[in-house]
Amino acid sequence: MDNELKIKMYSFTVDCKDPQELSKFYAALLSWEVLAVDDGWAYVYPPGTNQGSYPCILFQQNPEYEPPVWPGEPKAQQQMAHLDFAVNDLEKAVQHAIKCGAIIAEQQFSDEWRVMFDPAGHPFCLCQMKALMESPDFGLL
Repeated sequence: MDNELKIKMYSFTVDCKDPQELSKFYAALLSWEVLAVDDGWAYVYPPGTNQGSYPCILFQQNPEYEPPVWPGEPKAQQQMAHLDFAVNDLEKAVQHAIKCGAIIAEQQFSDEWRVMFDPAGHPFCLCQMKALMESPDFGLL
């Protein structure tokens, strides 16, 4: 019997008011699949995998959710985490995200990535990483 401790990533969980709507946004952005568990939970996972594959991005209903202020301001709701997505064409990725329902943050700090907001107000970044995406070490597309 193997008693070695094993830990694997299960999900990255995102609070929001409407899990089904936010999961549709990320499914469109990433060309992934949606599984609506119930009114309080939904998640997206890579296509071509078994339904409910992990790791996934899980959306958890929180009726009290307030979007963070970005960039951060003292005494304002702070972000606790954000998602970074590698892209091979930054401008095309930005336009795709906008079509899916994202908006561009007013303040930007680099030409190598764009800070965007999903429909629930969570910041995420689209990062120009063509070499990484073409690497055999890159996992999910």
